[in-house]
Amino acid sequence: MSTWNEAKFVTEALRTETVGGVLLLLGAALALIWANTPWVDAYQQVRHFVPWPGGQALLHLDLDLAHWAGDGLLAIFFFVVGLELKREFVAGDLRNPRQAALPIVAAVGGMAVPAVIFALINMGDRAALQGWAVPTATDIAFALAVLAVIGSHLPLGLRAFLLTLAVVDDLLAITIIALFYTDDFQILFLLGSLLPIAVFALLVQRGKTWWWALIPLAVTAWTLMHASGVHATIAGVLLGFTVPVAARAGAEHGMAEHLEHVWRPVSAGFAVPVFAFFAAGVSLRGTDVGTIATDPIVVGIVAGLVLGKVIGILGSSFLMARFTRAELDEELSWTDLFGVSLLAGIGFTVSLLIGELAFGAGTDRDSAAKVAVVAASVIAATLAAIVLSRRNTVYRRLHERATHDADADGIPDIYQTTPQQQERNS
Repeated sequence: MSTWNEAKFVTEALRTETVGGVLLLLGAALALIWANTPWVDAYQQVRHFVPWPGGQALLHLDLDLAHWAGDGLLAIFFFVVGLELKREFVAGDLRNPRQAALPIVAAVGGMAVPAVIFALINMGDRAALQGWAVPTATDIAFALAVLAVIGSHLPLGLRAFLLTLAVVDDLLAITIIALFYTDDFQILFLLGSLLPIAVFALLVQRGKTWWWALIPLAVTAWTLMHASGVHATIAGVLLGFTVPVAARAGAEHGMAEHLEHVWRPVSAGFAVPVFAFFAAGVSLRGTDVGTIATDPIVVGIVAGLVLGKVIGILGSSFLMARFTRAELDEELSWTDLFGVSLLAGIGFTVSLLIGELAFGAGTDRDSAAKVAVVAASVIAATLAAIVLSRRNTVYRRLHERATHDADADGIPDIYQTTPQQQERNS
């Protein structure tokens, strides 16, 4: 069972991610529509516009708008992810090993199985295997948005499970990007990026919120990380990790909560939707849909996200509960977890990013990967909505019955049964 503070945090995160998920969907939809109109050339010109064409001499900053969105704006997203990870490890569900064991193992299984499925389908194509990590990521904004829209009466434990799973998923995805998608590594620039990160850490550890100092330090760290060859979004994660969670004496909120409150709306409301706009614009004009549907990359990604996530999350959770002392939250049933495992198949933001890193932005393989990610996310969201809507109806009826019983005699007996018993009774 979650504490009141944890429940409050999850609820607030859901509100923000719901709006962010809608904006993300609008950005992606606008890009897809524009890219499939007669004005597709205008869309491509916007994507490939280079604001600073002379930036090659300045630490490889001659990036077009699409790369600025993927490398630059997503650093804000990953900074918020870093803050969230730090909070979960220090004060959230991940601080308790027994409580965190099941969603952590579920996240690992939910990333390993999709990767294996993709690799098996694309085993004969060495170049295609570069995209093995594309179907491993879960988009927390989309997933939480769908859950918030359809889950008005679903138990809070389900939301906490998804949030914990998504946090671990993000951590593993960040690790994958750092280890497997780093090119032209420059150790001196990487070491140089650690200096502004250290100064940033010193200031926030002392409780300083000087934006005029923190923002230039963050930008400097990002620039040097980008020049090192390591994907620049990693700088955002490292900066987030440096921020303390515990509130200082006399302060109501910790620094991590304060900075997350400031930057999460920027991430969910601007950075991620803009990235989606530049990343999701795949043109299908004049394309044989049948050829795309049978492309091994497309099949591998769709199968990985839609089937692999379910097999990995549900299977690893069941094995943990069967052979260890780990237990499913008493608020939840296995049908609830099945719905969440389907929801985890929504892999958008990070999946699109990994696709670009694996195949190169704008290539035919990258376009195929984007089509697959969008299609798989729609399928996963639809199936999850069907399952969780049914569960939401069950919990709503239980709530209405409990309210009626409480009005009658003050004893809501329905809550004396487990979710598994309630499911059978319904």
